[in-house]
Amino acid sequence: MDIKEIIVVEGKDDTTAIKRSVNADTIETNGSAISAECLQRIQHAQDVRGVIVFTDPDYPGRRIRAIIEEHVKGIKHAFLPKKKTIAKNGKSLGIEHAKSEDIRYALENVYTVQEDAQACTITREDILMAHLIGHPSAKKRRDRLGEILNIGSTNGKQLIKRLEMFQITEQQFGAAIAQINQEEENA
Repeated sequence: MDIKEIIVVEGKDDTTAIKRSVNADTIETNGSAISAECLQRIQHAQDVRGVIVFTDPDYPGRRIRAIIEEHVKGIKHAFLPKKKTIAKNGKSLGIEHAKSEDIRYALENVYTVQEDAQACTITREDILMAHLIGHPSAKKRRDRLGEILNIGSTNGKQLIKRLEMFQITEQQFGAAIAQINQEEENA
């Protein structure tokens, strides 16, 4: 699988995992303190070939994603759920621990943030009724929603923003919630 865009990852182990899985070039941020020089390289990459941000599903990864998104417009996002990035020893997580087929799947299902995004019609009340906030299993349900919609996991405060960012429709949201409910009934 050849990837035209340049993939932004956190470190050299992530680059190794990407290159083991697909034919692609990467830019490494070397942590969440992204330098101005690194942001300039990412902007240049976006201008020339396009960029896919593919960071770890943890706080530093989300922080890197947010910083890049703030400075570089029109980037694409690839996500993997936490459970697919956990090391065999269970002590760390990251893209470097993911299976090649999971990396390929994430890269086949990237999202582009739309600058002229429509206002999200999914409300806080919808999220509350779907037990995604204010419920004992809310975090687990949000994580599963992020997997189904391929938008990554998020906290309750950021969920509407993430749904809006990726232009998730009420139909997509409703279908995902129905799937989660069905899975919980069958568990």
